[in-house]
Amino acid sequence: MGLQQFEDRLERLVEGTLARPFRSNLQPVEIGRRLTREMDLHRRVGVHGLIAPNAFSVTLSAADVERFSNFLDALVRELAEAAREHARNEQYSFVGPIDVQILEGPELRPGRFEVVAEVIEGEDGLAPAELVLPGGGRVPIHNEPVMIGRMPECTVVLSDPNVSRRHAEVYRLDDAVVIRDLGSTNGIRVNGAPTTESYLRSGDTITVGSTTLLFEML
Repeated sequence: MGLQQFEDRLERLVEGTLARPFRSNLQPVEIGRRLTREMDLHRRVGVHGLIAPNAFSVTLSAADVERFSNFLDALVRELAEAAREHARNEQYSFVGPIDVQILEGPELRPGRFEVVAEVIEGEDGLAPAELVLPGGGRVPIHNEPVMIGRMPECTVVLSDPNVSRRHAEVYRLDDAVVIRDLGSTNGIRVNGAPTTESYLRSGDTITVGSTTLLFEML
């Protein structure tokens, strides 16, 4: 399901323009399949379950890098999302943020590619946790609290008029992640329930004002 969603999203992104040139050549979804296969091959047993690679180097031929050049950044984002979806489906966890690099291999022929997957721990040594914004952007949660509000100094700046200047903060507490209301006018809700302070679980929705964020921890 994850790879099908990956393919569908990429096709919508480029409005179907890839169908013709990629029909007999390298297709982006082939890279996604190889990436998730490398996750399966190089997973390892951790203290709390299976740990999967989170850093990926994708080497393409010079010709394919050129052909993908107009949407290379989008391809990197979609490959990272394919890794997240595969991890959710297989109940893998990561020890660091997902990082996808597209490299050029002059010795590779068009249509050929290589994927190297590695487990690389994050700088803070904490399990990756992120807030997913309405537009799809992601804000990592490290040791410093993530401030949500309308002020420009906030980590997550929302133009929602129902959001207070300093509305809420999300912070680490040992191995957990907590959200706390900062005395906002309209309060916060986690999975639809009003709260002033709550521990977050992966998949929880956070509503501040009329804006909904998603919390993910892998």
